[in-house]
Amino acid sequence: MRFAKAHALGNSFLLVERREAGEASAAWARRLCDRNIGIGADGVVVFAIEADGAAMRLINADGEDAEISGNGVRCLASYLVERGRLPARHVVRTAAGARAVEVTPRTASRFQVSVDLGAPVLASRDIPVMLQPPREAVVDHPLQAAGRVVKVTATSLGNPHCAVFGDAPADDALVLSLGPALETHPFFPRRTNVEFVSVTSRDELRVRFWERGVGYTRASGTGAASAAVAAVLRGCADRHLRVVCDGGVLDVKWPEGGTVRQEGEAEILFEGDWLASCGK
Repeated sequence: MRFAKAHALGNSFLLVERREAGEASAAWARRLCDRNIGIGADGVVVFAIEADGAAMRLINADGEDAEISGNGVRCLASYLVERGRLPARHVVRTAAGARAVEVTPRTASRFQVSVDLGAPVLASRDIPVMLQPPREAVVDHPLQAAGRVVKVTATSLGNPHCAVFGDAPADDALVLSLGPALETHPFFPRRTNVEFVSVTSRDELRVRFWERGVGYTRASGTGAASAAVAAVLRGCADRHLRVVCDGGVLDVKWPEGGTVRQEGEAEILFEGDWLASCGK
């Protein structure tokens, strides 16, 4: 099976064409993503070329399907442009909908990619969260998790997110305890991605991530965008933001009444042939 490996700010993906992937089962994805007995990655992107772009299916490292990954979209778009299979501007279709991209080469292996992530979902019933009566937005809602009460701001960019704001960047202990507790909290019926956000200035956020089905990651595309949306909803940041992740920087714009646009880097690392069985 032919594959490529890419990352966007340290958030890594295996790219496998649909005709190579076979049944692409949960066990198959878990084996490939295992960093000891597999190739190692945060997820697998199974893709196919279409008339005006590409379609992708994202399988997280735990074997569960996810709706979208902003970093995964940028990695796939970069790879297909680098291989000469698609033009710089094209569309990537995800389970959350079509996303328009524009890819600019920086070096032979590094690319700057702009993605239109669509309009954020703010209504509680559509994120979804278990909240009665439903609300038009979920801002600073208190939850009991990991032995403490925290305030979460919930949003969706095709996949569910919650942002927890603090005065300083979250340390590892907080991310590793509160991240999984919120991911699986009953408030989130489809589980959730978690962003730990500190506001550096009106135009900059510092964010750390716990990703649903993956765990700690150095960056998240939809997570960075959701953190920006949450900061705007809370009134503590402007609509054009520099989001500083452990792995690097993403540029996020959310004009009033518009869609969320994000720009950041992706790097193609290598291609290879998987020879082993993809069983357990």
